[in-house]
Amino acid sequence: MRIYTNEDLAAVAPAGRHWNTWNFAALWISMSLCIPTYMLSSSLIEGGMNWWQAILTVFLGNTIVLIPMVLNGHAGARYGIPFPVFARASFGVRGANIPAILRAIVACGWFGIQTWIGGFAIFQIVKLWIPAFGTLPALFPGWMGLETGPAITFLLFWALNMFVVYLGVDSIKKLLVFKAVFLPVAALSLLAWAIVAAKGLGPILSQPSKFETSGHFWTFFFPALTGMVGFWATLSLNIPDFTRYARSQRDQVVGQAIALPASMTIFAFIGVVVTSATAIVFGTMIWDPVVLAGKFESPLLVTFAMLAVAISTLATNIAANIVSPANDFSNLAPAKINFQVGGYITGVLGIVILPWKLIADPTGYIFNWLIAYSSLLGPIGGILIADYYFIRKKELVVEELYRENSRYWYSNGFNHVAVLAMVLGIAPNVPGFLTTIGIIPKDAIWPFVNSLYHYAWFVGFIISATTYYSLTKGQLRNVAPANA
Repeated sequence: MRIYTNEDLAAVAPAGRHWNTWNFAALWISMSLCIPTYMLSSSLIEGGMNWWQAILTVFLGNTIVLIPMVLNGHAGARYGIPFPVFARASFGVRGANIPAILRAIVACGWFGIQTWIGGFAIFQIVKLWIPAFGTLPALFPGWMGLETGPAITFLLFWALNMFVVYLGVDSIKKLLVFKAVFLPVAALSLLAWAIVAAKGLGPILSQPSKFETSGHFWTFFFPALTGMVGFWATLSLNIPDFTRYARSQRDQVVGQAIALPASMTIFAFIGVVVTSATAIVFGTMIWDPVVLAGKFESPLLVTFAMLAVAISTLATNIAANIVSPANDFSNLAPAKINFQVGGYITGVLGIVILPWKLIADPTGYIFNWLIAYSSLLGPIGGILIADYYFIRKKELVVEELYRENSRYWYSNGFNHVAVLAMVLGIAPNVPGFLTTIGIIPKDAIWPFVNSLYHYAWFVGFIISATTYYSLTKGQLRNVAPANA
């Protein structure tokens, strides 16, 4: 009988579960303090919101995504299993590769984005000391939207990430400590600069909304809220990768609840204030902090800031965007793919996805990236929760999650009900996505169908959860009491 496991996928024994409340709080504080979080709130200001509208949108989005985060985290804390193994209960032992790979591809996109940010920070340093580096002849075709200098530093920073993967995840510990100390200091320093440069918080907070009517505001708000939920939609699925180490359910629930919405909102506030200040100081809004830092006059200050951004981004990338997809790819072939191989796969796909185009402007960041992948992950989250809480009543047989011909084997390893429910949850959002990226004209799609895309995560979650429960509730032959 074939066993589907390896050292990375095996359930963590109770003796190995030592994360307490503050470990989970520290995890989210560390994860939240990153450049994309800053850019998230900045993009709302650039999109037209005033400061309190942007902050409220970030807070609401993270409070909403906290719910599936805690719910999916329960299985990890109770059974010590990672996300790909948890997904086997609903999708089948082999079918779990479908949600795992979809989630892994999104992580590859985030890996590419973070790598681009780190590489661009290095570009700013090199260009500062060697101005000709910023005007190198074009080597790439125009459709790629890639300049030669940033491309070189991007690939160099990518290679550094891959070297860390080669060394193993333990090599990143000191960098995570550096990040935990530096980024809060850097963020507060940037906040202080904004207040001083704009002559106080008053001028910053008095910046009005750009929306002429309430209708214009709501048209932007709902997609933005979906984008905020989508920002952590990845972790709301694979949170068992972390909660499998929890000492208790209380530790994972309280730790996440006190840290996720609060840390995201606080750091988002800094992004909002600084971005609003740039409109006052420079006459135009600069939503990318790396570009902003490059405008400072002191070469030494810019060099230090960009180096710190690169190092902290490296730490974030390995912790947040390598560990989880490496597990997901390992689930494809546990005997052949380990952490290093999974990390290399992530790295290659992180280039193929063209990350510089994903964050080229705020509209693309929210509508083309955050909402697009939330339309894929929302349905998966709905199925996981419907199966675990409403079908299985939180009862799993751990040993059978790892072998063929078990109650989780379904039909040749696939639960076709889960696959169907996922497809039905994704389908309503496809027309809106195609019109958003310009493949289909907007007037070719019925407006109501088009508008569903603005609520992509919610639409997919509800449809898939409802479909899965309706088709499964009468088929309880695969459900049995847990062995724990």
